[in-house]
Amino acid sequence: MTRDYSQFFPPAGGGKTAERTRSKLDTLGWQPYFAQQVDMDDLIATPPARVVEVHRNGLHVVGDGIDRLIPPGPEATVGDWLLLDPDQPAASRTLHRKSLFKRRAPGTDRRLQLIAANVDTVFIVTSCNRDFNVARLERYVALAFDAEVTPVVLLTKADLCDDTDPYLQAASAISRRLVALALNALGPEPRVKLKPWCGPGQTIAFLGSSGVGKSSLVNALMDDQAVGTGAIREDDAKGRHTTTRRQLHFLPNGCAVLDTPGMRELQLADAQDGIADLFDDISALAGQCRFGDCAHDTEPGCAIKGALERGAITPERLARWNKLVAEERFNSASLTERKSGEKALQRTIRAIQKTNRK
Repeated sequence: MTRDYSQFFPPAGGGKTAERTRSKLDTLGWQPYFAQQVDMDDLIATPPARVVEVHRNGLHVVGDGIDRLIPPGPEATVGDWLLLDPDQPAASRTLHRKSLFKRRAPGTDRRLQLIAANVDTVFIVTSCNRDFNVARLERYVALAFDAEVTPVVLLTKADLCDDTDPYLQAASAISRRLVALALNALGPEPRVKLKPWCGPGQTIAFLGSSGVGKSSLVNALMDDQAVGTGAIREDDAKGRHTTTRRQLHFLPNGCAVLDTPGMRELQLADAQDGIADLFDDISALAGQCRFGDCAHDTEPGCAIKGALERGAITPERLARWNKLVAEERFNSASLTERKSGEKALQRTIRAIQKTNRK
C-alpha cells in the first residue's frame, strides 16, 4: 500500500505542526527544513529515515515503518536524515543538515570526525566540583556557535555544592549569548528547568566530560533508567565512561535527545567562525589594529595590546583566544593537507589504471 506522505510537507498557509495530528516522522524530529529539500516522488521512492546510532558495521535508521541497520555508505552521523533507498541502502542520500558538530579526530589521525547533526540546542554539562574548567567550556561553546546551535551550560551536582554562584558567574562570563543553569541531575529538576528547550520536533544534545551527569539528565527527561550511569572517582572528581556510543532517544512529546560519551579530547577544526563568535570582543579589536597582519605582540597600533593595557580584556582570556586560534589554524591546515594528499593519490591511481588498460 502506498503511504500518504502529504502530511510530511509544511502545511499550506503556514499552519503549525501542533494543529494537526503528529506523524511518526514528527516524533522523530522531522521539520519543514527537511521537507523543503524533497518532493513527493522522492518520499515515495526513498522514504525518510533518521540515523539514531552509528555502528562499525552500519547505520541504525528509524522512520515511518522503518527500523533497520543499513550497511556503511552514506556519509552520515547520529541525527542525520536520509532518503532511504530500499534496494540499495548504501546509496541512500543524506539530506542537507541544519547543524553539524565536528572535531578533529582524537590521536594522530588527520581527519574530521562527525559528532552529531541537526541539533537545535546543546546542553554543555559540567559539575560544581573540580571538573569545572572555563577553557574546556569555551571549546564546547565555540563548537556550538560554529554549528549555529543554541548552547546552554548545565552545572550538575548542585546539591553537593555549598555555593553554586561562583560557578554560575564564571560560566555566564564566557559569552553574553550563553545561558547557565545549576541543577541536580538525579531528581525531577531537569524536566522543569530544561522544558523550554525540549518541545515537540526539537533535537537536544548533551556534551561534556565523563561522569558529569549527562546520562542521568537523559534518564530524568525520559522518567526512567534507559541509560546506564556510573559514579565519579573520589580522588580527582573524574568520571567513568557509562555511555559508549552516541545514541538518539525520543521523548513522548516528540523531542529527540542525544546522549554522548564523555570527550577526553576536543580539538577544534574548521571552526574559525565559532571561535570568532565566542571571543567577539577580541575579534572586533583585531579588526582595529593598524596592520592587517598584526601578530598582537610588539606591533605599534595594536588594538588588542591597547585593550590589555587598559584592563578591557584579561591576560588569561587573551591567552585562551590565542591558543584556540593557533590550534584551529593548525588542525584545519593539517586536514587540508591530508585532503590534498588523498586527491594526489587518487590521480596517481587513475593514471596507473589508465596506463594498464592501454
